[in-house]
Amino acid sequence: MVRSIDRVAAWSGNLFCWMIIPLVLAMVYEVIARYAFHAATIWSYDVSVMLYGSHFMLGAAYTLLRGGHIRTDIFYMNWSARTKGIVDASLYLFLFFPGMALFFWMGLQEALQSWSIREVSDASPWRPIIYPFKAVIPLAALLLIIQGVSEFLKSLYAAVKGQPL
Repeated sequence: MVRSIDRVAAWSGNLFCWMIIPLVLAMVYEVIARYAFHAATIWSYDVSVMLYGSHFMLGAAYTLLRGGHIRTDIFYMNWSARTKGIVDASLYLFLFFPGMALFFWMGLQEALQSWSIREVSDASPWRPIIYPFKAVIPLAALLLIIQGVSEFLKSLYAAVKGQPL
């Protein structure tokens, strides 16, 4: 089960990493248009914010899978696998899951409202649609919750068996 869940995070990370290509293309186009032709675009800032934000958020589950999130290793690195497992399982259960559930629920409410009114941005004269961008928030939270289940199970295994899974 853990490996199946890990494959979801690996698959999503591999899928969403491709968002960097349109981001780079938009930025290169903007730089060339601005400096070579003195014709700045009105859309490049909005596109770059939405693509980078989506790339960052949707890659969070993959980062959790790979152990890339911040941790205070000064204490953690000296603990036994059993102690790490107990601490990690407790933190996932009491902090991570409630926080992600709230993040998912509030993000979902905001995304549904945005979709219902077909929200557009007021931040630029281009006024792009932002409801798909707002849907990234609950999707990222859901992917994090799914990967969190895997990490929680790995932590329980380490707590019980005294060795990492």
